[in-house]
Amino acid sequence: IGFTRLSIVDSVYGMQPMILHMYPHLTLICNGELYNFRKLGYEYSFKYETNCDVECILQMYGAGFSIEKCVQKLDGVFAFALIDSKRMKVYTARDPYGVRPLYRLETTSGILGLCSEGKGIVQLGTKYLNGESWTLKQFPPGHYAEYDILPSGRTKLVIEKKYYNIGDPPKFKTNIPQSDISASDTHAMIRRLLTESIRKRLMSERRIGCLLSGGLDSSLITALLVKLAKEHNLPYKIQTFSIGMGCSPDLVAARQVALHCGTEHHEVAFTEQDVASALDKVLRCIETCDITTVRASVGMYLVSEYVKK
Repeated sequence: IGFTRLSIVDSVYGMQPMILHMYPHLTLICNGELYNFRKLGYEYSFKYETNCDVECILQMYGAGFSIEKCVQKLDGVFAFALIDSKRMKVYTARDPYGVRPLYRLETTSGILGLCSEGKGIVQLGTKYLNGESWTLKQFPPGHYAEYDILPSGRTKLVIEKKYYNIGDPPKFKTNIPQSDISASDTHAMIRRLLTESIRKRLMSERRIGCLLSGGLDSSLITALLVKLAKEHNLPYKIQTFSIGMGCSPDLVAARQVALHCGTEHHEVAFTEQDVASALDKVLRCIETCDITTVRASVGMYLVSEYVKK
């Protein structure tokens, strides 16, 4: 089991693979952010050993929750694998909309490989399977799978099930009204839901910033983030980042929004040559040639390089 972690919550004690003292037979690797882990801890009286959000998966499963109930209780984005060495089981699951990537390699003889990137696991098939046929596909969003671990160390699929359909009411507690509301209340509801969706993402131990294009969505998010940062007494000024070519109207609009909101604003200007130079790296990162994805990802890659510095 290997894991490279971008630590956002509990950078000291949240390293993975995660094994708890109270459940030493369970091993978890999870790429995700779970916004309701503190609510779950309070609701079920979990005694957390770390401050890491993904520990709630181990706590729920260790307390006797089925894997389906575990994933239905999670409010967040995630892709994980959970190994139970006592019951000789492997479970894997992905968030409802597939925000976190997950690839699965399988052979007919029961070899199972899981990875957040296809290129991270394809060499298992090309170098180490000695000609055995294999498949590599994305694990479907909104699904979980259960495998038996056989005495040989290989696996056998027991069940793969879709636990969420678009439009289903969430199983975790939300602020979404469960009945029809009047038209006059719609505006207030949208403001409240958008505000709360930003608030629950403020649990990072690292400095929080915002990508700002100057359009409606990012401008609203920036304005609400600045307001919430003051309410939560964050000890720093919110940073915003924009990217464009030369005197792009997007850069101008973003600059006006940043000035209005009072953020520490950064602009990243790029040229056609910058795009050409970054294209191969972008294609390797996103693992697709889809035109819309590539177009959106080049700018994201360049501004992310700047933010990293």
